[in-house]
Parts: sequence; structure tokens; C-alpha cells
Amino acid sequence: MKLKEYKAEIFDAVMENMYYCFVAVDKDGFITFLNDNYCRFINTTKEEAVGKHVTEVIENTRMHIVAQTGKEEIAELQYIRGNYMIANRIPVFSDGKLIGAAGMVVFRDTEEWQKMNSHIKSLLSELEFYRNQAQQQHGAKYTLNDIVGSSVNITELKRKIKKVAGSDVSVLIRGESGTGKELVAHSLHHLSERNSKPFVKVNCAAIPEHLIESELFGYEEGAFTGARKGGKKGKFQLADGGTIFLDEIGDMPLGAQVKILRAIQEREVEAVGAVKPDEIDVRIIAATNQPLEKLVEENKFREDLFYRINVVKLEIPPLKERKQDIRLLAKYILHKVTLRLGKRVIDFENEVTDRLLKYTWPGNIRELENVIESAVHLTNTENIKLEDLPQLLQDEEEHYEGSSLKEIIERTEKKAIKDALRKSDGNKLEAAKMLGLGKTSFYDKLKKYGF
Repeated sequence: MKLKEYKAEIFDAVMENMYYCFVAVDKDGFITFLNDNYCRFINTTKEEAVGKHVTEVIENTRMHIVAQTGKEEIAELQYIRGNYMIANRIPVFSDGKLIGAAGMVVFRDTEEWQKMNSHIKSLLSELEFYRNQAQQQHGAKYTLNDIVGSSVNITELKRKIKKVAGSDVSVLIRGESGTGKELVAHSLHHLSERNSKPFVKVNCAAIPEHLIESELFGYEEGAFTGARKGGKKGKFQLADGGTIFLDEIGDMPLGAQVKILRAIQEREVEAVGAVKPDEIDVRIIAATNQPLEKLVEENKFREDLFYRINVVKLEIPPLKERKQDIRLLAKYILHKVTLRLGKRVIDFENEVTDRLLKYTWPGNIRELENVIESAVHLTNTENIKLEDLPQLLQDEEEHYEGSSLKEIIERTEKKAIKDALRKSDGNKLEAAKMLGLGKTSFYDKLKKYGF
């Protein structure tokens, strides 16, 4: 027996007979090996799993991330099939080159694990309680971990967030609606020295123009008819010592822009009806989906304020420019939605994943969240099927990019056959008749499309 074959047999023997669940992936995150224990645990087979992307087979996995970053993850919690497991993930190198990753899910006998799992859930529940208290007190509820993705764009964005979070520099976050600008703002505050102080969000587009000054800077008692007794603190005073997040700042009226500029430059604000200004110490984070440079040219946005808030610029790419993150995002959102709804839905059918990858997502992550939540409500199985998706994703082929005429025709043909089979309750001869096809031709197409 050759040495290479002997080593392969030894590897198979050890991995198949070990007590733990073992998986190996290549550098792109596709499964190259899955032992029998793991197959039984997640209710799959080697034939079904090997060759698929690991995110399609194992819920909440990070194997593909380790295979890309080369950074090991030891004794990490992983939520699989309703329980928390201990996962070890190790990068695999050959001749100094990263070629993949190997992972192991560790658990003992069922009774022992149930005790440990209950203990972990208890600790996590307690941690969540204190975390919610801190969120209610200080306002920031998202962290860098909530920015999901391993694409080059997102990895670079996270690197920049870490780099600028510790300073008090003003940051302008730019990106299309639904890309997650608020997540970035929360992450900047959470990683800053101000994280124990307030995080105050202001939606500049939602406050009526005649109220924006009193909302931002507060008012004194008797400042106007209907003013609250004792006055009211403004958003800037409430954020003193912490961070103020000016969302949709491009919609802010010019009059309010003047006072914000003063707050940044002089570190003071003046409440409506006040006789003297209040000193404040706040960090400014702003966000917009509008081209501020164009608004400056049109005299709709102050140039001096633009330069004050645009010290550091963070660009969030739209979802269509980071499609390699869609699998991971979809699994993350599915897990989050099912936990909240208490419904057991663990995966997507391959056809659904393919459709999610081809769609252009004009509403970005917010639209993806809505689509998945809708599908979870509609499905009656543990796997989301194509018919569970909103009709837009089922029918609107014009929303798909990079399709040749042949692909468009094949997709349309496949859908027509599927619809005919549904209408005929699976009667193939009746379906063929509905489509005007001969029996032989229809059966050839069934074979071609895997029906």
C-alpha cells in the first residue's frame, strides 16, 4: 500500500470513529469531509453535504470565515438544532499557504450536554438581561458582531470602524437606504471610550421643521405656548459625554444646520428661550443616503457643516456589491427571526438560495430581512421553499442580473412546468397536455430540470 493511501485510510478511520462531530472545508468554504457523527447530528448524508457550501449544511457556522482569515477559533459557542455546542475551528495550511479549515463540535453524552446546555442558556439569559439594561440606559444596542459578512468590502469597513472608533473624530456614514448605517453608528459608539455614556439617535427627516430646534437643543420653561413646566432637555444635552447620531442629516433644515455647526465648533448649545448657552461634550456621527456635495452646490446644505462632519467617511456597499455575503446574512437573519418567533425553520432549499443570490436587492439588507421573515411565517416545513418567498422573487425575472437569453428561457420553461404540475396535482400527462407538449418531449424536460 502506498504511503499516501495509507495516510488517507488512517485519517478516515480516526475521523469516522472519533466521538465528536468533524468537518473540513476548502479555502472557499465548500465541504470536503463530514464524518458520520456530524451527518447523524444534523440529519444529512455525506452524499448530500460534501461539495456544498458549509453555510448551506451547518447552521450558524463560521468555518468559511476561518478558511478565509486563517485565524483559529477555539471553544466558541455555536447554536445548532436548538442547542448550544462548543466548536473548535482551525485553519489548515500546506507549504505555508492557507488551503481550508477543519472544525470539531464537542459534546459528551446527551444527559451531560443537556445539563451544560441549560447552564449556558441560564448564563446567556442573565447576560442578555444586563445587556438590555445597559441598552436602555445608554441607547446603543448593536455591536460590530451585528455587521455580518466576510467580503472584502465588509472586512475593510470593519477594519476602519475599529481604527476610528477610539477617537472623537466626526464620522460621516454614507450608503443606500437599508444597508445598515445605524449598525455602523452603534458599533462606533460601542467601541469608543464613550460606550458607558449615552448614545442618542436623531432622525433628522422625521422631525417637523418648526420643532427641530427645540428637539435638538431643548427649551426653557415658558419659552413658548404649551412649553412643559421646567423646560425640556434637547437631544444634544441628553447626549452630553456620549455620542449623538444624526441620521438622514441631508434632510436637516438650513436654520438648524447653523446651530449644529456651532455645537461642533464651540462645544455649546443654546436652548429655546435660554439666556446663556450650555456647554456640551458630544461626538458627532452623521449618516446620509444623499449626495451632500450636490446639496452644497444647490445651497441646500451648508458647506462649512459638510466639512465639519465629513472628517472621516465610511462607505457601506449595497448588497448587490457584496453578494458573497448573502448566504451568511440569510442564515444569520433566519436564526434571528426564528428565535424571535419561536418557529423551527433551519435552512433554505437550494433553489431559494440560488434565487436570493441572483436577486438585485434594491432595498438592501432591510429588504432581505423582510423577505426572510415573510417566508418564515408562510412555510410549513423546516426548510424555506421557493413558493414561500414573496411573489416578486418568484416571478419578476427582470430583477436578475447577468442572465443570458438561454438562462432566461430555461428559467421560464422550468417555472411553466412546475406550475402545470401543481395545477394538475402531479398528473404528468395532464400537465404535458396543458403545455401543448408530447409525452416524450415532456418527460425529457422533466429529466432535464430534475422534476
